[in-house]
Amino acid sequence: MNADTEDDFLSNPKVLEQYGLLREIGIFRYIDSLNNEIRGYKNILNSASDIFNRTTIDDIMDATVWQISDHFLPSFIFFILKPLQNKETITTKGYKNYKMIDLSLDIESIAPFETFFQEYKKPISYDLLLERMEDKAAVRVMDDLHPELVVPIIGPSGLYSLILIGSKILGDKYNTQELNYLTQLMSFVAQAIQNHLHYEYSVRDVKTGLFNHGFFMSRLNEELARIKRFKKPASLMVLDVDKFKNFNDNYGHLAGDKVLEAIALTLKTCVRTEDIPSRFGGEEFTVLLPDTDKDTAWLVAERLRTQIAEMTISWSPPLPTVTVSIGVVTFNENDRSFPDEIIKRADEALYLSKERGRNRCTVWGTGLLFRLEQTKGRQEKSTGALQTASGDEPKGAAL
Repeated sequence: MNADTEDDFLSNPKVLEQYGLLREIGIFRYIDSLNNEIRGYKNILNSASDIFNRTTIDDIMDATVWQISDHFLPSFIFFILKPLQNKETITTKGYKNYKMIDLSLDIESIAPFETFFQEYKKPISYDLLLERMEDKAAVRVMDDLHPELVVPIIGPSGLYSLILIGSKILGDKYNTQELNYLTQLMSFVAQAIQNHLHYEYSVRDVKTGLFNHGFFMSRLNEELARIKRFKKPASLMVLDVDKFKNFNDNYGHLAGDKVLEAIALTLKTCVRTEDIPSRFGGEEFTVLLPDTDKDTAWLVAERLRTQIAEMTISWSPPLPTVTVSIGVVTFNENDRSFPDEIIKRADEALYLSKERGRNRCTVWGTGLLFRLEQTKGRQEKSTGALQTASGDEPKGAAL
């Protein structure tokens, strides 16, 4: 019942005539309880809306912390999130007063809690969890934090996360209404995480965690439209792992996968948030660089090439130095080319990097010198007389 309806009800002459009787039989208490229930539904819907509008796991966690803290200000909130796509370790994050803090917990997996929380899908006190779970050692890991509540986030794919919630800063223990709110909120959090995972699986390469070919092509088309509108150049890099077949042949396909994963991690850490690193296929990668001119793209490519060559990959026996060859192309609003033509130009530059001896970058050009280099490379390859720029195999490429 909204305020206007309630006012109309209370001002009705017939209600006023029977006011004493209505109060005696509890009508007004019932109205208050309905109003409280409505407010509760509004609160949970507002919380759900805030959480569903978040686009990353980190943002979902932040929104969840905000909603919980806004209702009953716990002393701390600690997330334990199971490994997501392309990750091997769990994610842990601690919050206090809406801010991240350094809370440590020696826990490697939430798998021991899976069976218990599939049967008991509600928030539970830490002490009761310790009493009921068979694997006491798994629960004892939480002793240092000693949360008051352990809250599961369970979705279609099982147990996504545990949230450890400390005692309230103000007030007594968590009451039934607050526990019900947490239960309802976690159902929305679980769905938000599931939606995010579905989206990630649709746009990410499973092996490397980079964007996949389909997403890259979509963004390249968008970038071509954007540069015509805003009159700013963009660049594209194509990277290919030098002599990648030798990694698979000499060290096994698992070693080859490890090389691809290491390169992907380097790409993620070396580019900007707005850049689009993707796995183009096999051992070939692309990086779309919005708002980037030729000189800047060259510097980025050189930095990536150098850092990849400096990677240390843990493997037994030790792997040789990994190097990549890179082709770079820059395009602007005057370029009428289609995406396939842009990629072809970057491939041509990549081809020259390979022909010049690998482990180097080449920027695509329209001039005569670039064309002569292409022709010379093809001729030398056909005669078996191709040499690198220095006449020697590039350092670190001895596969």
